[in-house]
Amino acid sequence: MEYRKFGNDYVLRIDKGEEILQAVSQVCEKEGIRLGTVNGIGAVGDVTLGVFNREKFQYESQTYKGDFEIASCMGNISTMNGNTYLHIHMAVGNPEKGEVHAGHLNRGIISLTGEFFLHQIEGETDREYSSEVGLNLIKFV
Repeated sequence: MEYRKFGNDYVLRIDKGEEILQAVSQVCEKEGIRLGTVNGIGAVGDVTLGVFNREKFQYESQTYKGDFEIASCMGNISTMNGNTYLHIHMAVGNPEKGEVHAGHLNRGIISLTGEFFLHQIEGETDREYSSEVGLNLIKFV
């Protein structure tokens, strides 16, 4: 991975074989990004996406392997208990096979390249677990 900073924005090139969440977290930790947004495109060959089951209060995930274009990848950066917390959703597809999969990004391995943009927001929020909905919700500090 390589990246550059331009004002409050970061441009990342995530390389073949690298995991998306690890790469984004690495930049956030190195640069002290505590609040921001993420968006990206590229290609993945191994991706795990989930959907939250409201009755079971847990994510149900599925792993997909093959040639997939990242049609959309967006999310936010915050913290939980002082650590980087990424909340990212992704849609991937292979039009030749008629496949589209989407959900909460649990893991994504770049197969060709990934072009990601981070926007740093001045300020900070935290996360706190809500037993009512079963998720880590934004907590304003």
